[in-house]
Amino acid sequence: MSAQLDRVVIIGVAGDSGCGKSTFLRRLIDLFGAEFMTVICLDDYHCLDRQGRKKAGVTALDPKANNFDLMYEQVKALKEGKSIAKPIYNHDTGTLEGPETIEPNKVIVIEGLHPLYDERVRKLVDFSVYLDISEEVKINWKIQRDMAERGHTYEDVLASIQSRKPDFSAYIEPQRGYADVVIEVLPTKLLEDKDSKLLRVRMIQKENLENLETAYLFDEGSTIDWRPCGRKLTCSYPGIKLYYGPDSYYDNEVSILEIDGEFQRLEEMIYIETHLSRIGTKYHGEMTELLLKHLDYPGSKNGTGLLQVLVGLKMREAYEKITSPMREVATV
Repeated sequence: MSAQLDRVVIIGVAGDSGCGKSTFLRRLIDLFGAEFMTVICLDDYHCLDRQGRKKAGVTALDPKANNFDLMYEQVKALKEGKSIAKPIYNHDTGTLEGPETIEPNKVIVIEGLHPLYDERVRKLVDFSVYLDISEEVKINWKIQRDMAERGHTYEDVLASIQSRKPDFSAYIEPQRGYADVVIEVLPTKLLEDKDSKLLRVRMIQKENLENLETAYLFDEGSTIDWRPCGRKLTCSYPGIKLYYGPDSYYDNEVSILEIDGEFQRLEEMIYIETHLSRIGTKYHGEMTELLLKHLDYPGSKNGTGLLQVLVGLKMREAYEKITSPMREVATV
């Protein structure tokens, strides 16, 4: 298989537990195809199992609990078209198992807590996204997931978040500054109700990157506030608001595209898509079509789904640019 691969593209997907990585990865499969995309969970590079972490008094977020040397060596090997014998971390038992053989593929996604933490690994990544969930939203999401699916109590969920917070702030959150794109999920600004489930979602795009041409709304570089509700977009109170404009983020020049509120009829999303430019679609309506394909995915009716699809489209665009024969000629 390695002989058939001209270029293995490495995509990094970073974020805390419960931030929507699984849903985003399912959306990527629509764009790259399951047979051409291999996902590696970086939890497999824990060097301490659950009991070992407990004994050492560290969390899985702490670099001491992870083998970055092996991670680097194996991601590098895959990028060079070589197969690897990857360890396995069993989430049910909390033990280390394996190894399993992973063959190189057209796209290798490394996802988890630390894809952008180690500088050596970071340099191997061709395109990266950080999924950033605000603490208020994170608590609500983890309560819904952990209480409904895992039988945890409300107190357990809060205690878990608080116990991880120092390590999250020290080791995970700073990776936002290295990501090409950050998807930030925040409470709505359309209402003052703190219990509202409406979300404000921002796509923070680094400017002047070789593999990323930033998407924009109406007019590139301008500052735009747009409330599209009316005859062409069905909205109930408090409606929907879009924002686009330049900013700085971790000392980087960025463009921000923001969606606040919830869509009532996703088939009308084509109206929004028409006013967005440089979104990486191959034909008119593709972004709306991709959203409609999975109405049951979490976040489909708010900016989470739309911006995850948009980032996926930009990743596909970057992949095609990186693997273009013209680019190969230009670098010779």
